[in-house]
Amino acid sequence: MIEANNISKSYGSLAVLQDVSLNVAKGEIVAIVGASGAGKTTLLQIIGTLDKADSGSVVINGRNTAAMNDKALSLFRNKEIGFVYQFHHLLSEFTALENIIIPALIGGTKRKDAQDRAMFLLDKLNVGNRASHKPNELSGGEQQRIAVARALINSPSVLLADEPSGNLDTHNATELHNLFLSLRDDFGQTIVIVTHNFQLAKMSDRTVTIKDGRIIS
Repeated sequence: MIEANNISKSYGSLAVLQDVSLNVAKGEIVAIVGASGAGKTTLLQIIGTLDKADSGSVVINGRNTAAMNDKALSLFRNKEIGFVYQFHHLLSEFTALENIIIPALIGGTKRKDAQDRAMFLLDKLNVGNRASHKPNELSGGEQQRIAVARALINSPSVLLADEPSGNLDTHNATELHNLFLSLRDDFGQTIVIVTHNFQLAKMSDRTVTIKDGRIIS
């Protein structure tokens, strides 16, 4: 599902990634671990087409992202890639349901279809009774589940998560990672997670360690 080949990235004289290659199979959960500054988030951003590598290529679901112009890449990102971050980035003026459907509406989905899909996801994530609540009426764990539903609204090929449990307590962090496992089991969802939590990383199918811009294990 993901083929990142010989990725290198520098900012000035600082080499953040050095000839990194990573393949992720469909339906696999891969955790990327390493110290702060190792290059984990940069690699995730490049895989997610939010940043461009200086060299190398990224192929997602058989499509070479480097061959796309900005418009095509934006459409591809909206449809094929879902993002979950440490901070949920929910819009405070909208309800949970409204937050979730925004990417679908941007992608041209009819509102009724988007709402039906959103309610299915809310029920799947055990927060169906929170659809009409705004973010400030939700717990931290509920907010992150809404963010996961938003990331899944367009049925993306790939779900990318950057420290998704970093702002949660131990119980909610474990619940979130169990949720990722259920998404893999129920939907065959491909997931790449950047995390500092080695214990939670062990719940993934595979752990990749980055040090000084290189994959070491």
